[in-house]
Amino acid sequence: MTSKEKMIHVLSNQPIERPPVFPLIMFLAADRLGVSYRQFATDGQIMADAQIKLYETFSIDAITACSDAFRVSADLGAEVHFPENQTPHGAPLVINESDLNALKRPDALNRNGRMGDRVKGVRQMVKAVGAECFVLGWVDLPFAEACSLCGVSEFMMMLYDNPELAHKIMDFLTDIVIDFCLVQLDEGADMIGCGDAVASLISAEAYRDFVLPYEQRVFKAIKAAGGQGKLHICGNTTFAMPYMRESGADLFNVDHLVDFDTAIKVYGKEGLPFKGNLDPVGDILQSDVSSIKSKVQSLCMKARNYPYIISAGCEIPATVSDEQFHAFCNAASSS
Repeated sequence: MTSKEKMIHVLSNQPIERPPVFPLIMFLAADRLGVSYRQFATDGQIMADAQIKLYETFSIDAITACSDAFRVSADLGAEVHFPENQTPHGAPLVINESDLNALKRPDALNRNGRMGDRVKGVRQMVKAVGAECFVLGWVDLPFAEACSLCGVSEFMMMLYDNPELAHKIMDFLTDIVIDFCLVQLDEGADMIGCGDAVASLISAEAYRDFVLPYEQRVFKAIKAAGGQGKLHICGNTTFAMPYMRESGADLFNVDHLVDFDTAIKVYGKEGLPFKGNLDPVGDILQSDVSSIKSKVQSLCMKARNYPYIISAGCEIPATVSDEQFHAFCNAASSS
């Protein structure tokens, strides 16, 4: 069974002998290819090469075109900085409604844009290994994009001080995020990874009002195009899980801050595919091979009757050794 077939089996809730392995990898991919993170984040071909090398070196079943949260905002005109070996970051672009009204919907296929660069990466990954490996594109969902466009603190305050403008910004960004999803699906991506990390920092009520409706629009558009979507929210999302379950996502990431038994109850017992929730630092980086294998096998045993995928709760650190990562990837096979 190929890596792609393993993923398809789990996502369709079919029984499988061992869960597939699908960690989120960015800095580790750049490190193993021997390039700076700036190169990884600014050249879709390099990003693709880095992901493909990991697939060919380790026993992973899915790769993702993910690097940072400033693709859309950059194409809207925001100033984005690219440190040599840190995550790109951008300056706020929208402070008021006049700023929003001045923006024009960008072309997601513009080869000179940052969205177009990610599309190039997806295209290359699909071309090289898409027949056998599950390939994901990536977008940041409208709430995360709004925080990139306005600044996190500023947009959080806007939810209370000017909710009408907050909704206008979210509505504008949702159409762009959908465009970004569709062009990656057109290039052959099997699934779109959808990040909404900052949504873990708000209340359940704010999530219901400002996050969920826009997530639902994005996932509905992905499904209408024949694709699938993964909802990835870092942090302790226990408060939001009942709403997340209603988002329309096909796969749910579970961070290590979320109780695994709760995730099984909310997702697994409802037949909803989920992945996680090892602590990428405590359970992998700071653990020996034996402990890593034991932790992975424990999660697999707990989730043995459910559509579960082996993963850390968030990104694997670049400083994880090959020996540690091999142990993580092969733990289920050696059980």
